[in-house]
Amino acid sequence: MASNSKDQFSRNSSRSLQHLSLLLLLVNSAAFAQDVGFARGSDFAQNKPLAGFSTSPTEQEQSALEGLGSIVGKVVDQSGVSIEGVVVTLTREGEPTGHDALTNGDGLFSFTSVRPGPFHLTVKHPGLTPLEFSGTLEPGQAFVPPLMMLKVATVVTEVHVELTAEELATVQIKEQEKQRLFGIVPNFYAVYDPQPMPLRPKHKFELAWKSSTDPFTIFAVGAVAGFGQASDQWSGYGQGAAGYAKRFGAAYGDAAIGTYLGGAVLPILFKQDPRYFYKGTGSKPSRVLHAVMSSVVTRGDNGRTQINYSNIIGNMAAGGISNLYYPSSDRHGARTALYTGLFRLGETAVAAIFQEFLAPKSNPRTRPAAQERPFGSEF
Repeated sequence: MASNSKDQFSRNSSRSLQHLSLLLLLVNSAAFAQDVGFARGSDFAQNKPLAGFSTSPTEQEQSALEGLGSIVGKVVDQSGVSIEGVVVTLTREGEPTGHDALTNGDGLFSFTSVRPGPFHLTVKHPGLTPLEFSGTLEPGQAFVPPLMMLKVATVVTEVHVELTAEELATVQIKEQEKQRLFGIVPNFYAVYDPQPMPLRPKHKFELAWKSSTDPFTIFAVGAVAGFGQASDQWSGYGQGAAGYAKRFGAAYGDAAIGTYLGGAVLPILFKQDPRYFYKGTGSKPSRVLHAVMSSVVTRGDNGRTQINYSNIIGNMAAGGISNLYYPSSDRHGARTALYTGLFRLGETAVAAIFQEFLAPKSNPRTRPAAQERPFGSEF
């Protein structure tokens, strides 16, 4: 009996606990529902955050995203054809580096999510002239710059032409060959350039040829032959046309042989310059001495002062060769060679004095610059 009572009590207690747990669960659910309903009717309805939570960073990010814009453009060449692979660089103030974009097959490029404000575009492609563009992007704007046309780059080539020593000497010789006294008399062997280039062998022969074949030279030889005919010089040649022709041949032989020997052959052999170097400065006596000494002293191809073997030996040799065509009655062997050589040396000295003082004034093409030391030393 007692055992039955205990069992009945246990069952009743268990039911009571289940009823109590169910009651507590219903109370808690009602309270939660009341709290949620309150929240919905207040903060949620007004889009306000729940207590203890903040959405400020999300709002800032949303605001920033709404202000970003884009830049889209196109690049073509001069013919209007789209260019692929062009590098377009976007730079902005306050940013240490720029952003690059490449054009596609249609020549299009784009920059997205770009902050508003001033910007600068640089467009570059090998072989084409770079192009730049500046603009201002408004908040949320899709900016389209003008069509960007790249032109073929202009190639500037600098060519520095420097004449060789031989070419420069050729130029100087060509200028010398234009020198004439009073516009008539050839003055090819005078140098007024303060820094003349040394002559090559071909230049020396060229001057000799120009001088010996010049019309004035032939006219002068004819005049000498005429005076010799009139004074019956070299009487062995006789008179008449035959006598004049012989005298003309002898006079021209003296001039041509002397010019080639003293102006080309021997200067090449001794490596000397056969020209007269204008001084133009100093006292008159020093200039006269310079002119007179030029017949026996000259400048070598190396620029140094040397004994003028070319002029001395050339004139002596010309006198000796003249014995081959002078009349037998006027041949005197070594005496003729010495006499002719000394006479020719005297002629070159007188001609040098004329070159130093009078020739520059009578040569309209010549405005000589003063030379401090024509031969590298003073005579």
